[in-house]
Amino acid sequence: MHQIIEEKMRIDIITLLPELLRSPFEASIMKRAIDKGLVEVHFHNLRDYSTNRQKSVDDYPFGGGAGMVMTIQPIDDCITHLKSQREYDEIIYMSPDGETLNQKMANKMSMYENIIILCGHYKGVDQRVRDHFITKEISIGDYVLSGGELGALVLSDALIRLIPGVLSDETSALTDSFQDNLLSGPIYTRPADYKGWKVPEVLTSGHAAKIDKWREDAAYEHTKNRRPDLLEGQ
Repeated sequence: MHQIIEEKMRIDIITLLPELLRSPFEASIMKRAIDKGLVEVHFHNLRDYSTNRQKSVDDYPFGGGAGMVMTIQPIDDCITHLKSQREYDEIIYMSPDGETLNQKMANKMSMYENIIILCGHYKGVDQRVRDHFITKEISIGDYVLSGGELGALVLSDALIRLIPGVLSDETSALTDSFQDNLLSGPIYTRPADYKGWKVPEVLTSGHAAKIDKWREDAAYEHTKNRRPDLLEGQ
């Protein structure tokens, strides 16, 4: 008999604020995934890799200007150390000018084995980091946060919940919004009649084919009203 070895995802997050990241991974779906051995998450404090006596990781930008810039040396040493231990599918930098995270991207990346996520701070990182180490830049929206940690959490959650075995009902991820370029339609639960506000009769009919058709049509109408851009080209 051949032994089946399950692959797990490993996420290495490089950060100045590991304490900001720990709590979300100690609750709910992400904790469940870690406890099941389906994912490993490791935090790396960038200051531990600084050769500066004060363990500083930032400096003034060449040419002047406001703000500070994360220096290349500790980032280089941290990434080089991690890469000496394993191969990585992507080395990601969370940045507002990166490619906007979407479900298609999350679906693809959820099949990766090893990724590094670099969390920026201040005015960002020395451009040479982006030129020579980063393989993918990701944004979670057209706005600026105080650092990349919250973006790293959003990305991690989007990937981890898609790993087979993480969700108690694996089909639920397949019916999430954006999986078919559609938003999820309206959903209901008991009671069927509350203060005269009734659930659509088809949902209580027990007719599976009609229910599926209703859900498909409702999702299309909801998407057309809320996000018609998702329907372009369909």
